[in-house]
Amino acid sequence: MRKRSPSVLKPLIFSTLSLVLILVVGIYFFGWDRGEKQLDKAFPETSHPTRSKPSDSTVDKSSSLEALVRDTFSLSKEGKVVNSPFISGKTQKIDVTNQWGKPDQTTKTSSSRYETYTKHHVVLGYLGEIVSDIRSNDSELQTIPFNEIKKAGGEPDQVGYYQDRYNNQIILIYHVNSTTDLKWILPKPTKKEPNPKVDHISVYTQVKNQAEQQKSIDEIISEMSLDEKIGQMMIAGISGTKMDPQTISLITKYKVGGMIFYQNNLVNPEQTVQLLNEIKTENVHNRLPLFLSVDQEGGRVTRLPGGLFNFPTNKEIGEINNSQFSYKVGTILGKELNGFGFNLDFAPVLDVNSNPKNPIIGDRSFGNNPDVVSKLGIQTMKGIQSQNIIATIKHFPGHGDTSVDSHLELPIVYKNLTELKKLELIPFERTIDNGADVVMVAHILLPKLDAHYPASMSKVVITDILRKQLDFGGVVITDDMTMKAITDHYKMGAAAVDSINAGSDIILVAHDYNKIVEAITSIKVAVQKGEISEQRINDSVRRIILLKKKYGMNNTNIGNVNIEELNHSIKDLLDEYKIE
Repeated sequence: MRKRSPSVLKPLIFSTLSLVLILVVGIYFFGWDRGEKQLDKAFPETSHPTRSKPSDSTVDKSSSLEALVRDTFSLSKEGKVVNSPFISGKTQKIDVTNQWGKPDQTTKTSSSRYETYTKHHVVLGYLGEIVSDIRSNDSELQTIPFNEIKKAGGEPDQVGYYQDRYNNQIILIYHVNSTTDLKWILPKPTKKEPNPKVDHISVYTQVKNQAEQQKSIDEIISEMSLDEKIGQMMIAGISGTKMDPQTISLITKYKVGGMIFYQNNLVNPEQTVQLLNEIKTENVHNRLPLFLSVDQEGGRVTRLPGGLFNFPTNKEIGEINNSQFSYKVGTILGKELNGFGFNLDFAPVLDVNSNPKNPIIGDRSFGNNPDVVSKLGIQTMKGIQSQNIIATIKHFPGHGDTSVDSHLELPIVYKNLTELKKLELIPFERTIDNGADVVMVAHILLPKLDAHYPASMSKVVITDILRKQLDFGGVVITDDMTMKAITDHYKMGAAAVDSINAGSDIILVAHDYNKIVEAITSIKVAVQKGEISEQRINDSVRRIILLKKKYGMNNTNIGNVNIEELNHSIKDLLDEYKIE
């Protein structure tokens, strides 16, 4: 065979290499496109993030991933997953249907039922009527690589594997609390891909006492004594920083439904958590868990100790006028309360601050525009609720046009219903339509509506306007009945009885053990005399039990609160919106 000269070989080699390069590029692009289409076929509703060239923000991305993994672990301890409002072990089937409607697909096994909500990237597993498993293939979670999970969570408590004709997966199982597991499901690492990304996660909770949880509210009420029922209708204040005989008496003898705490009760984070844990432990033999409440509005009304960074006032938030910011503020307020062990926040304030001489509302309001107050109030409320904390909208029917402080005297507002509907009632009506659970009624006299009783004791205000006209079916609570607006004009027992007859579900007596006992005793006597029907009491107790069940309240003790982590979240949020 004749040898080819170098001059002939060079073009041939170049042509061959070019052809190979074209084939490699073609295979890469066509192969990637085919794989993407297969993924789209498997998850038709999943939106995939746009792929882009690497940038100088690698550190930011790494930090963001760390935060996402940390948040996922943190949420799982509460039975939650990212971008889902439901709580494993607590959420009822009816709550899912109310929020998300009917599922796209239902699958039944011998012991469970699974419902798929494709557009939410979630599959919910049920034990009876309670969500026990939340599985999510949210696109955010699918950016998390294997090594970030172990970096944040350490070695898993268990490792499982799953393989079929389509999947070869590893399952990292973390026991995040005594009843709940967080499972990370990923492709099994290989030499070719040692650091695969998450396919989906599962937050699974062992649902105990199923029969008790399924027990109807009417059954529970039928088993309750009159003392228990009246106790549920009281939220009481305590005087000290430790468990004392009066606090024990409120729990064991009077069986109060909840407690309110102020700064003088809360010395530091450790003492606060310990006090709440001791109260829960003392309550463990009672039929229902306690509302543990506090005024944590942000701005100038804050109660929690430990050097937490503060938020701007609501007035400043109103000037920023950003819905997303308000939602995030509410979310962190909820996280704060969760961290300490509270479950009810007397926030947000929905008063329209129309009177510049108002001495009590002022910068606690989002402003003088009812549309802005409505929008930001709704988002703050939803943020608080997202952390499984009960939010309370206040002070119905509106404390914004008063010129005196109801802590010191009884304010009078000379407006008729038509005028209130044009301003004060707008935020309350809209927020009720957006899922408010609790409304606090103010100590304000509105002579054109009711010449004899302040709003907190007025059937016209509570039953006719709030219940019937605004169609509010949740829990109604009074403002503190030891404020001078009440105590300077009424006896505590009579005021409590009148308030219940007006339609209140809970009487808030925030100070003075003797006044709490007086209110409870007077209500019981009024029932025995027929001045309040027991059916009227049952109606309120039913709403209270429903609320406690909805939020899955319990007597479980918690560990220490992480102030540093909360402050980090607050600082990040303020930095994000360039707020100093």
